[in-house]
Amino acid sequence: MSRAMQLGELLSLGQTSSAELQSWLSIEDARLEQELEREANLRGETLAQFVRIAVSDFMAEADEETWADLVSALRDAKDPGAACVSKVTTFRLRMESAL
Repeated sequence: MSRAMQLGELLSLGQTSSAELQSWLSIEDARLEQELEREANLRGETLAQFVRIAVSDFMAEADEETWADLVSALRDAKDPGAACVSKVTTFRLRMESAL
């Protein structure tokens, strides 16, 4: 049985191993896990590093509208943790593509 990741756990990914994150995400959203693993590998990062940087970028750079979109996604999601990972990593990828 899968367990939803709490938002606090997501924000404290500094203490989460890539294996633990990968295991959880592969159960919650296998397509997203594969996509993020590929993106992490392209950058020479672990999955946890990739998500951790995405969370940091989001917290530092997201505007009010982007935060509102995240909150709405969390509110409406079956698994808020997976929704959060998806939103913040998409934000990171968009930020990087704009550079």
